[in-house]
Amino acid sequence: MGINRKLFVIINPISGTGNKADIPAFIEEVIDKSKWEITTRYTEYPGHATSLAREAAQQGYYAVVAIGGDGTINEVASALINTPTALGFVPTGSGNGLARHLHIPSNAKKALEIINDGYTEEIDYCTVNGRPFFCTSGVGLDAMISHKFAQAGSRGMKTYLKTAVTAFFDYHGEYFKITVDGKEINENAHIVTCCNAAQYGNNAIIAPRASISDGLIDVTVVRNFNIFDGPILGVRMLTNKLEQDRHVHFYRGRHVIIERLRPGITHIDGDPCIMPKKLDFKCVKDGLKVLLRHHKRSL
Repeated sequence: MGINRKLFVIINPISGTGNKADIPAFIEEVIDKSKWEITTRYTEYPGHATSLAREAAQQGYYAVVAIGGDGTINEVASALINTPTALGFVPTGSGNGLARHLHIPSNAKKALEIINDGYTEEIDYCTVNGRPFFCTSGVGLDAMISHKFAQAGSRGMKTYLKTAVTAFFDYHGEYFKITVDGKEINENAHIVTCCNAAQYGNNAIIAPRASISDGLIDVTVVRNFNIFDGPILGVRMLTNKLEQDRHVHFYRGRHVIIERLRPGITHIDGDPCIMPKKLDFKCVKDGLKVLLRHHKRSL
């Protein structure tokens, strides 16, 4: 490994649930200064991480390390797609979906040790109407939950579960026309999620067979269910047994179009936004370099 590869560290001081006060000391302790030249910046406003990461890529940094939650990682990764600059991350969020899929530990020191090795692999990313995402993006009940969760005053699993129950009573399912590689599927559903990785976060597995390196989008459709079915679905997500549920159907393809009756909430890696009636999903194979453990893992 060469001497003084440049490493740009972006810390979101307010994201997620983790305490990031000790992170600078951990960086000083773990990262080998004989190998790395380190620049550290803190984000100051929404979208700042994207701007900082884009500048780092343009300046030829070997890697940009995102320290924060799924939103921060999405911002940084979006600036690094299709560039030689790799993404590293220390997950401190409430869900950490991409980190969990890639087996990145939530312990900051252990995550930094992976970055210190400097080993990279390429993974896929997806887009919805041109906007990149790296774990999941979808419509329906999960999008409403993400909207209500974003408005909640606290984070964590307890808040998420409370939000999910409230959202269930406010949401009544929708009609969706789903086209997967030209094949049309019509569904009345509570959830339609397009997945690059297997989970939402918190080990809630929504696409059990999703691979982040196969060039394909996994589509999970959860047909309308009642209040008694909800807890069973939740347990099956958390125990990776969703394939056993009669409400759930899976599809897979390179190009997915979801059409609904009206514009509405869509979540992109857990962050809600308003998007049009027609959503166009594509997968870009091997479009993002990431820092991983040196031994090859199943992605």
